[in-house]
Amino acid sequence: MADTKVKAASKKTTASNGAAAAKANGKAATTGGQPDPVMPGTDAPEMGASGTDLSQEAKAGTNFPKETYLRWYEQMQLMRKFEDKAGQLYGQQKIKGFCHLYIGQEACVAGQVSALEKGDKYITAYRDHAHPLALGTSPNAVMAELFAKATGCSKGKGGSMHMFDKEVGFMGGHGIVGGQVPMGAGIAFAEKYNKTGKLCICSMGDGAVRQGALHEAFNMAMLWKLPVIFVIENNGYAMGTSVQRTSNVTDLYKIGLSYDMPSEPVNGMRVEDVHEAVARAAERARAGEGPTLLEFKTYRYKGHSMSDPAKYRTKEELEDYRHRDPIEAVRHTILTNNMATEADLEAIDERVKGQVAESVEFAETSPYPTPDELYKDVYVQEDYPYIHD
Repeated sequence: MADTKVKAASKKTTASNGAAAAKANGKAATTGGQPDPVMPGTDAPEMGASGTDLSQEAKAGTNFPKETYLRWYEQMQLMRKFEDKAGQLYGQQKIKGFCHLYIGQEACVAGQVSALEKGDKYITAYRDHAHPLALGTSPNAVMAELFAKATGCSKGKGGSMHMFDKEVGFMGGHGIVGGQVPMGAGIAFAEKYNKTGKLCICSMGDGAVRQGALHEAFNMAMLWKLPVIFVIENNGYAMGTSVQRTSNVTDLYKIGLSYDMPSEPVNGMRVEDVHEAVARAAERARAGEGPTLLEFKTYRYKGHSMSDPAKYRTKEELEDYRHRDPIEAVRHTILTNNMATEADLEAIDERVKGQVAESVEFAETSPYPTPDELYKDVYVQEDYPYIHD
């Protein structure tokens, strides 16, 4: 997983030629009345109702080996089926509190993990279940955390929005909007200070770019040339409000240009594009050239959280994006290029279903934290005073 770095032929995609592509295209496509988050000028695999890729892209070959595609497929299926099950369990009130699902955005995480190295750090906001799953955290530990059980990856104290797994480099989901941005810069500072050769990739939603701390972090990161990759997961809506209603700058990657930060838009529905963009940014970071801002133009199929009916968008818009599903695109590339058979992929699907079923059983049978856990993990110093009376 994270310890395997895959190299592919580099495709030079910059902010300038991204803008040129948009100009050549005339204007961004629209879907269901909203501007299309897929990059203008980029032909995303357009999936028909039958699940058949209507483009010729998959038939044209690929720069990645079959092992990479099969790993992407399994990772993204695990994210999807895990989140589907989490949604069901939330409806049954077995999962309480807040719950933000990642369904539709799986390529954003899968492409990051394949492009980076073991020891690199990841930090994100509260839509955070998929990140540890892709990095290798046991689905049992992630599901148990959703159940607030002691066997969870945060010992049942974090729940859906505050998952951590230091062992795989996941520095947490964070509930304060934009709060992880300066923290991501701080983690990168530590990596540079300690001369580890590693970096931090910091993900945020499109709503987080309106936070003032982002600008302070961007300025410091550029000034000190920190090894950090900032990622905006632009799924079109900050909670229930479209980007067009909340930001004068709707091409959010352009915010980085104010700081002379290398910045570019990326088709977040294509895992290949995500991998290549992150690999380029990582190369710059490790060379001491500082941060990069990537805007992943993606889409979430569910509402902002489980309590969101998503009435602010049309059924037609949602269906249009389902037709370019990132998992189906990978599946079709695998089959078209004879990397695996239908039976091989069905075997992966069954294996993933088994993992998810096992995680539910594990979570349901695990104990809740004992009351004394309230006083633990508050400070690193175990005998720190004033925790008790």
